Amino acid sequence: MRYAYGVTSALLLAGSALTLVTGFPAGAQVAQNDQSEMRSVVPRAGAPSSFADLTQQLQPAVVNISTRQRVKVQNNNPFAGTPFGDLFGGGQGGPQTREARSLGSGFIISADGYVVTNNHVITADGQGEVESITVTTPDGTEYPAKLIGKDAASDLAVLKISRPTPFPFVKFGDSRKARVGDWVIAIGNPFGLGGTVTQGIISAVYRNTGSGSAYDRYLQTDASINRGNSGGPMFDMAGNVIGINNAIFSPTGGSVGIGFAIPAEIAAPIVDKLRAGQAIDRGYLGVRIQPLSEDLAASLGLPKNRGEFIQAVEPGQAAAKAGMQAGDVVVKVDGKDVTPDQTLSFIVANTTPGKRIPIELLRNGQRLTIQTVVGKRPTEEELAQQSFDPDAQEDGGFGGKQQQQSGSVLQSSLGVAAIPLTPQIARQLGAGEDAKGVVITAVDASSDAGAKGLQRGDIVLSANYVNVASIADLERIVRQAKAEGREAVLLRIQRRGAPAQYVPVRVR
Repeated sequence: MRYAYGVTSALLLAGSALTLVTGFPAGAQVAQNDQSEMRSVVPRAGAPSSFADLTQQLQPAVVNISTRQRVKVQNNNPFAGTPFGDLFGGGQGGPQTREARSLGSGFIISADGYVVTNNHVITADGQGEVESITVTTPDGTEYPAKLIGKDAASDLAVLKISRPTPFPFVKFGDSRKARVGDWVIAIGNPFGLGGTVTQGIISAVYRNTGSGSAYDRYLQTDASINRGNSGGPMFDMAGNVIGINNAIFSPTGGSVGIGFAIPAEIAAPIVDKLRAGQAIDRGYLGVRIQPLSEDLAASLGLPKNRGEFIQAVEPGQAAAKAGMQAGDVVVKVDGKDVTPDQTLSFIVANTTPGKRIPIELLRNGQRLTIQTVVGKRPTEEELAQQSFDPDAQEDGGFGGKQQQQSGSVLQSSLGVAAIPLTPQIARQLGAGEDAKGVVITAVDASSDAGAKGLQRGDIVLSANYVNVASIADLERIVRQAKAEGREAVLLRIQRRGAPAQYVPVRVR
């Protein structure tokens, strides 16, 4: 689960119908929501008198998922590395670890034990590492789970559990048939309370939450969804899985009647690919966009809520090659209107890379159509490197995804975390696109680098008079300095709006 309120978000941790060759005898097991089984248990048309029979039929295929994690935490002992360090719980500096757990939900999609859940349910925060994943069935039996595949962009993951006998399972339905006002039930593990069932209606279809994700398109429901419901199924009244519970909108952290589920039409094809071990390729144009707000639309003399505004175009990417420009307004992509419910990001991400498509846009009041060959979307890590906010919080110094790019040498020896300097980041920091170096993303306040005033957004151009073009270059220079017995490394630092300067940083 994820909360969404204003611009704040936090994780709420706590296919199409599949025809499978499972190795079990034909006819030995049918889906819990097979139509032959459902006829006798589905509620009558209209307002149901009870959900009990429907729940009893479907609940055996819904599972609880827990993880055991090892999370790194910074050692805040002010005397670490000195003779007085033992007086404060250990003399060694650097990060320490603690054990953590998470809880979520999932559902079995095949008799041989494939399980679907959310990616964030089985992924550790920051520098944490998942040591084990356990799936617990409604009868209380625990199964060690193997991670088959996960996809951060869609927040989906597939696990595998095993036993000699078949598992009860359910199938995906067609979420495109869902209508506002239809009854739904959600089964999951809120707050660790396994086997909890809630009911409600579909409040909206194709809801855009404004997260900017390539898959920011959800079924909205008022069925109670809380911490721990992440990854659980949303069923329609025919017993089909039409959504995977994923997020809530809440000012309090609890359910206020606005929950979101990933539609089955999005989830099923991705689950199929994850299960088969296939790469998930998505379309990409290489533009920075924003919705056509009322003020922006008024300034352009256009109706609002139709189209999206291009703020910047990345050099060398598909949009630039096709001739798109900053200031263009994209109104239609491959014959599909760009609207708040069908965003440019969503349409392009769900277009096969390499496909040639028409893009209709407005430029200086003139409507024109250009032909574009859709590129391949970079990984989430690569996208994170392309988008760098020098004013963002440093996450306590260490622990974010960007920090993981820097390697342990810089953290342990200099007390800094860094990422490579890309042309996109160089532009954001006011440096030339041909600038070479690495960008500091976090600084340990207790290190000499922190004492010398190094900060997030500083570019390291050289170390000991040797130009730095990569993380590996800087690490090699630091190792060499330590091997030669040097107590400090001389860094040349470029800060936005200031001339480059040399700063000696002591090695620890």
